[in-house]
Amino acid sequence: MAKCEICGKSIKSGMSVSHSHIRTKRTWKPNLQKVRAIVNGSPKRITACTRCLRSGKVQRDI
Repeated sequence: MAKCEICGKSIKSGMSVSHSHIRTKRTWKPNLQKVRAIVNGSPKRITACTRCLRSGKVQRDI
């Protein structure tokens, strides 16, 4: 599932509105990356959004 394991950010839905105001359903997906991170003292592969990676909420395993 497209969901960040750190903050819980997931797919959001809404409407795409054209110039003539015809509305069709669409989705917004978070920018998720698979990274190796330190979780409870051991390296683990997790799915994290780029917002969590940039803000330092994820301690990367090198």
